[in-house]
Amino acid sequence: MLRRGLIAVLTAAALSLTACSTPSAEASLAPIVKPTAKADSVIAPALRPFYSQKVDWKDCGKRILCGNVLVPTNWNEPTKGSLSLAVAYRAADIAKPLGSVIFNPGGPGASGYDWILNSVDYLGTKTLRANFNVVGFDPRGVGKSEPKVKCFDAKQTDDMLYGDNGFTLGSPQDLKDSRATLKAFADACVKNTGPKLAFVDTVSAAKDLDVIRAVMGEAKLDYLGFSYGSLLGETYAALFPKNIAHMVIDGVIDPTVSDSQQSVLQLKGFDLALRNYLADCLSSSDCPFKGTVPQALTKIKSFLRALETKPLPTKDGRELNAWVANTGLIMPLYSQDYWPQLSQAFAEAFDGDGTTFMSLADTYNDRDSTGKYTTNLMEANIAISCLDSRQPSDSASMAKQNSRMLAASPTLGRYWQFGALTCEKWPYPIAKHPTDYSAKGSAPILVVGTTGDPATPYGQAVSVATKVLSNGHLVTFNGEGHTAYGRSNECVSSAVDNYFIKSIVPSSDPGC
Repeated sequence: MLRRGLIAVLTAAALSLTACSTPSAEASLAPIVKPTAKADSVIAPALRPFYSQKVDWKDCGKRILCGNVLVPTNWNEPTKGSLSLAVAYRAADIAKPLGSVIFNPGGPGASGYDWILNSVDYLGTKTLRANFNVVGFDPRGVGKSEPKVKCFDAKQTDDMLYGDNGFTLGSPQDLKDSRATLKAFADACVKNTGPKLAFVDTVSAAKDLDVIRAVMGEAKLDYLGFSYGSLLGETYAALFPKNIAHMVIDGVIDPTVSDSQQSVLQLKGFDLALRNYLADCLSSSDCPFKGTVPQALTKIKSFLRALETKPLPTKDGRELNAWVANTGLIMPLYSQDYWPQLSQAFAEAFDGDGTTFMSLADTYNDRDSTGKYTTNLMEANIAISCLDSRQPSDSASMAKQNSRMLAASPTLGRYWQFGALTCEKWPYPIAKHPTDYSAKGSAPILVVGTTGDPATPYGQAVSVATKVLSNGHLVTFNGEGHTAYGRSNECVSSAVDNYFIKSIVPSSDPGC
């Protein structure tokens, strides 16, 4: 059993993506135009079949077409096998769309395909959806695309995410048990996914994105990336800077930051979000906390420590331990809309009932009420992340990193330690990635950052817009939550829509 939130802290999925946007009406009966692929003249001969392929688009209802796009399994040897990627697009309302905006909702591991089929009316704005075809896809390893990363069965996953091995945190027995669990997990991923598991890295996914661009009949890419989707977009920009028409990245990861520092920055972001939640909670009469924010943080710290040895019962018979409570606490910090649920969870837990915290953890882990995991987000997240980067896992390095985490958040840091163990036993080497993410020669790239973003802290958006990208332009949303476009305010929506539709780049940060 795994006894800490090693898995949970990796995820930067856009859980609250566009949750507050207004659904669009079926505004037009304009005919759906099936795209015709255009093979770029500079494409290597071995890749031309992929770039010029004809997709068998199926009608999936509600102006949505679905199909499968083939990409090389190994981009270094494109003639030796292919992968099938699930792609879906909702046609624009207007008869002659301005193009096709390809989007990624985050993760790594979130399904863009499912977003188009189930939630497209909550993506971005009605204005964007009216003028552009909106394209979603499952990156390699994710959802309906090959190779679907599959590791443990539901019971084994429960043991890993919700179990408690009973050993003292950080003790030799605890670390040995955690390493054994993660080794068994990696072995199961290899066994149940197959050898193509070695090729689910972000650089390969970015190259796939260029094939999808061509298959959609677009000479240049229009792209919208949330959360991890920002890293996918930045990687594409580094590889194909001159192939960009428009690119918006929202909830931004700085690709130049090490994996170890990324963990510290994310923990600081969640610590800030927790403090902001408590400040808001304490201003109301029904808050489960009293006094000041520091006093409330002390109470949470004591609450979590108590759960390490005395878990709380829940209504479905499971027990809420400290590590599951940490996951349940993180989930509602992604969006201010969830803050009332967090208050409810604390109120119940202080009365001895862990049910709401358990429910929040289930939501985070995509676990339904029957115990089934409805997506492979967690498995794909680990597989992709471990191919992209890793933290050093020797004792000295982990001790230094643990000290940084405890300093970053005295309240939460205890449950974010030993993150290096997650990828320590991964059987494949780190994939080669760009050394320069400046994307010199690219079109302007819009970088959207939220000041209270917990998962991708605002400072990373500032750094990417002003230091990393050679043609980056910052749009700040002064508010709470993870990502902003489509879920924050008219200022952000107008800036992004005017950029996509009219190619207007803000002359300066609008400070929304």
